[in-house]
Amino acid sequence: MLISFLVPWFVMFTGVLMAHGAQAAAPALAPIPPAASHAQDQSGRALYATACAGCHGINGSGAPRAQVAFTDPLPDFRDCQFAPREPDADWLAVIHDGGPARAFGRMMPAFAGALTLEQMERVLAHVRGFCTDAAWPRGELNLPRPLLTEKAFPEDELVLSTSVATKGAGAVSNKLVYEKRLGPRNQLEVVVPFTFLQDDSPDATGWGGGVGDLTLGMKRAVAHSHTRGTIFSVAGEIIVPIGDDALGLSKGTPIFEPFVSFGQVLPADGFIQAQAGIELPFDRELAEREAFWRVALGRSFSQRHWGRSWSPMVELVAARELESGATTHWDIAPGLQVSLSKRQHVLAAGGVRLPLNDRDGRHPQVLFYVLWDWFDGSLFGGW
Repeated sequence: MLISFLVPWFVMFTGVLMAHGAQAAAPALAPIPPAASHAQDQSGRALYATACAGCHGINGSGAPRAQVAFTDPLPDFRDCQFAPREPDADWLAVIHDGGPARAFGRMMPAFAGALTLEQMERVLAHVRGFCTDAAWPRGELNLPRPLLTEKAFPEDELVLSTSVATKGAGAVSNKLVYEKRLGPRNQLEVVVPFTFLQDDSPDATGWGGGVGDLTLGMKRAVAHSHTRGTIFSVAGEIIVPIGDDALGLSKGTPIFEPFVSFGQVLPADGFIQAQAGIELPFDRELAEREAFWRVALGRSFSQRHWGRSWSPMVELVAARELESGATTHWDIAPGLQVSLSKRQHVLAAGGVRLPLNDRDGRHPQVLFYVLWDWFDGSLFGGW
């Protein structure tokens, strides 16, 4: 069956990734500016002026090309479009190990041995001050994406997610998710589902497929705090009934789905995320109102301090139709997310969704996705 074919390949793929990450050699890096080695017990501002301003400019905008004598583009640390969204781990990886640590140019040298980690953190705190707009949530609040729970952080991503039925007629359900950040707090989302179904009737001709209902959504981060490690968002989606009715891929009526999302950073690189909402169909004859809530708990680990990231997590998922006598369906979904690229902008995740109750007609599913954070670079760059 399809699932018996997919699972061994998924396990083997994960094993290869782990072996590759553990054996990866540290890159050769450009030399450290001599002035940096004399920077002892100074403020972040002074350390930056000594070790960084020669290339990045005293105000963080980048020194003139004639001064630096190379053609590699220099980032503008004042640009709030990119600076706040990068977590401290990415900044420190590049400061400590140089540009190749995140697949950037070798003109960015490694400062390991020239500055202590504490001094690097002081420099980073100074660099953080170049973006003066506090409306942008910090990258530390961009927690790993669960398999089922919607994140609170506004994204620039393209995600292909898939679920595979383990029993009954074969079904492979897919969603192509496009997320576009609009300013510091808002996000536009477009979801296009498409499904492949196996015809198990006596005169079956094989597999067929079709498109499901289109989803259009907006999300806004209404509150966030880097110091408390908290982010809270509100969102609304409209499900447009354009799916294939003959294949059962449409509910036949528009549905409005408001929900809230919450993320909290926990000690030791742990995290918890939650989502709660309600589906409100326009035509109650075709679909029932349904409430849902989801919670994801996990922790992230990095190889070689700033290398490949692994994020095991488990989700508890519940849904209940809002009618008398309805049953609350409970599921559990253990999963694992792993970064694939050096820049950590291409990630993959896999897991299973297991029904905890009312199992008649509800079977386990295999879930996985591939995610591309397209703001951080091209799909084939950053490796």
